Amino acid sequence: MRGSRFGALALLTVCALVSTAGGAVAAPPPAVPDGTALQAALDQVTATGAVGAVAEVRQGDAVWRGSSGRARLNGRQPAPVDGRFRAGSVTKTFTATVVLQLVGEGRLRLSDTAERWLPGLVAAPGGDRITVRELLQHASGLPEYTDGLLDGDAPHDRFRTWTPAELVRRAVKDGDRNRPLLFPPGTDHHYSNTDFIVLGMIVEKVTGRSYRTEIDRRIIRPLGLRDTRLPGSSPFLTGPHSHGYEPVEKEDGTVVPVDYTTVNMSIAGAAGEIISTTADLDRFFRTLLSGGLLRPAELREMTVDTSGEGWGLGLETATLPCGTIVGHGGGTPGYRTISFHTLDGTRQVTVDWTDWGADADAGPAAFALMTAALCPT
Repeated sequence: MRGSRFGALALLTVCALVSTAGGAVAAPPPAVPDGTALQAALDQVTATGAVGAVAEVRQGDAVWRGSSGRARLNGRQPAPVDGRFRAGSVTKTFTATVVLQLVGEGRLRLSDTAERWLPGLVAAPGGDRITVRELLQHASGLPEYTDGLLDGDAPHDRFRTWTPAELVRRAVKDGDRNRPLLFPPGTDHHYSNTDFIVLGMIVEKVTGRSYRTEIDRRIIRPLGLRDTRLPGSSPFLTGPHSHGYEPVEKEDGTVVPVDYTTVNMSIAGAAGEIISTTADLDRFFRTLLSGGLLRPAELREMTVDTSGEGWGLGLETATLPCGTIVGHGGGTPGYRTISFHTLDGTRQVTVDWTDWGADADAGPAAFALMTAALCPT
């Protein structure tokens, strides 16, 4: 759950492949997905370290779904194409959508400070100036709360239940002393899961209901995302799914795979706890980008990178040879996800894979699949 996985997994890899500079490019008409080529690309994900991988590619009304590899390490069952997985930081786009809906309803402003809604939460100098916009765009300067909680991506105590207030306290307090901000709010960008834990707390203050309830009533149920849920403190991943593994070093220095399919993801909360499928994530992003969840003003705020760092408001942006793409990536113990889309939502790809080895590096193959899906020749 460190920054490169639980946090900015997708952005770090996208930046290695494409430039985030430049404006939107007109997308060519969608083509029918080449299933043979896409399956070969997905097989490369498992060939480079993933135990199993699943993907959905949509080009207009045409859909391709595929799987590669196995549901369990050393098992015989194939990875289920409709399997559920922990999508990690893709949760942030769900949380951001609810925040921007509240902005559209006039119940919250992007210029509101966290201090207005959560007085005294960030007592460090400058903490009272952090705005909702800066939280959404990782420009708050808040430190990362996960530091010291993880062994790689794996929580030290996988079954502990964390409250949002406990997580934020880890970021802003050092014992009884206030930790300084990384930089004055709005002057720089630093990916921090703490930003979205605070946003989840603001949603609860504004609505009187938890962010989980608001995401469920505003997004999951209206869109019919039947395989998507926010599990809270429940550690179980139910329904069809592949198992996720993390490399753990033993006392003798050997690295062994440990099954982390069962884990309490309250440690991720509004920043990364969601369970979903490739089909549900594509449906969510398609509805979002077509204007089905936000007013035009808020959707424009969300999708435009005004940071110069590849960040909209709760979305990552990048430019491929065929145009601008938006979406989010995520990583949790055992699971890696990318979900990216053209700005009009007509071309989409979501990939999830379960790699574990210390030297496993399936990410580049997954991003090659993404590029092939979004920029068909």
